[in-house]
Amino acid sequence: QVQLVESGGGSVQAGGSLRLSCAASSNEYCMTWFRQVPGKEREGVASIGSDDFATYTDSVKGRFTASKDNAKNTLYLQMNSLKPEDTAMFYCAARKRGGHLCRSLLADDYDYWGQGTQVTVSS
Repeated sequence: QVQLVESGGGSVQAGGSLRLSCAASSNEYCMTWFRQVPGKEREGVASIGSDDFATYTDSVKGRFTASKDNAKNTLYLQMNSLKPEDTAMFYCAARKRGGHLCRSLLADDYDYWGQGTQVTVSS
């Protein structure tokens, strides 16, 4: 198993920036960012593959950047030009490495989830 701890959420005005972090207790897992608003399904936001290429959901392309520090087992999400519609609970998810490229925005591909960190963007 792996423990995931997210941090960095908060409240900002539209146009502002936040940087989320997700620290994992093991380096044997791929990690991806998701977000969820009440009443809606969890949405994949950004995922970095084992080839170090990242994929993003269309609504955040050009504004969000995912990165990782393998030495710290930490995944980051730099969020710029935030919009009120980015308001959500952001989660880090993980799945065991092996047999795939790691990169996936499908929630069903992940077995472990953090507790989430709230991001609120006001207009």
